[in-house]
Amino acid sequence: MAEAEAGEAPGPRPLRFAGRTGWDLSENRLASVLAEARRAGRALVDFTEANPTRCGIVDTAPLVARLGEPRGCRYAPLPLGDPGARAAVSRYYQERGLDVPPENVVLTASTSEAYGWLLKLLAERGDDVLVPVPSYPLLEFLACLEDVALTPYPLVREEGWRIDLGALERAAGERTRAVVLVHPNNPTGSFVRRDEAAALEALALERGLALIVDEVFGDYTHGVLAPDRLPSFAGPRQALTFVLSGLSKVMALPQLKLGWIAVSGPPALAAAAVERLEIIADTYLSVGTPVQLALPEILAARAPVQRAIQARVQANLAALDAAIAARGGGAVRRLPVDGGWYATLEVPRVFDEDGWVELLVRDEGVIVHPGYFFDMPRDGFLVVGLLLEPAVFAEAAARLADRLSRAISGG
Repeated sequence: MAEAEAGEAPGPRPLRFAGRTGWDLSENRLASVLAEARRAGRALVDFTEANPTRCGIVDTAPLVARLGEPRGCRYAPLPLGDPGARAAVSRYYQERGLDVPPENVVLTASTSEAYGWLLKLLAERGDDVLVPVPSYPLLEFLACLEDVALTPYPLVREEGWRIDLGALERAAGERTRAVVLVHPNNPTGSFVRRDEAAALEALALERGLALIVDEVFGDYTHGVLAPDRLPSFAGPRQALTFVLSGLSKVMALPQLKLGWIAVSGPPALAAAAVERLEIIADTYLSVGTPVQLALPEILAARAPVQRAIQARVQANLAALDAAIAARGGGAVRRLPVDGGWYATLEVPRVFDEDGWVELLVRDEGVIVHPGYFFDMPRDGFLVVGLLLEPAVFAEAAARLADRLSRAISGG
């Protein structure tokens, strides 16, 4: 601001937003393409749809109605969560063969909030955490809001998305405080192998690191999980470990806003972590009372919900494979996947990923994610969700595979 002339009152000081929110808010190429298609009245099939409440998979209205429990009229602020709700989460793990005592469960309003609390717990400003690539881009925003840096470590596509343990160890510096795992990964659907988990625990113990393990898709394996894969990091662990999950994926109820952290590790260290998390939770008190009171009944009803989602995902995955086999011309490949709600396609690099996305929207009215959205290791990947209604999905998958094949062959 220019100096005020002698005798003049200084002008008003301009308001400044915090630098941590200085994101690029300009419209990207995909958003522009979609906006143009919608202005033209184009019917679109959205393979990026990840909201289960919009996909007609299962009627969850009876579960939502359980929030009407009259006891929910009384506010009882309990920072770690209602004891009955924490016990229900413990039973959820017990029924999966995993030992998570209720006292090691911390309720949150979402997995995103859980990440924020754990970054507050573990990291000072300017510290860093290790995160996998590829993975979901939300982590970048969460870390930025906590003034924590992200340091990537690679998953090796050629080895079934195995963790590059050597690269991870080299990436861990003096200010590294935790290793994040997304298990199964989003979007690759890969589960961590047992030998990788053992190596990570050893590294965490040696370097004084915690493990933060996002297991929101952990219930959705594709068939029987291979014996060398670890089903879950929940339960007794040697290193301090925080497993995240919640109703958003476990019950396809993101609108109820309830997640949790399952804490494990050396007993004294785990207890100290829960004690500190209680203070953080008490500062926010963000989890609604009605959903906590309803949680035991909601989780007890998960089997039919999860069966319906599994059936939907498997039907759509089969339809995608059939479309690629019939129309893909051999040049399109669906990468192997252990679990989750996404599939990754590897396509020839005759276009960049934005070019593929634009072509599919323009010619077929089909929306897919470009691979770079998930920090794929190179160009040439497209990601599709598997939640759409099966008839819609199968018809659009056939058009997608046909258009990919024609574009590859020059048509």
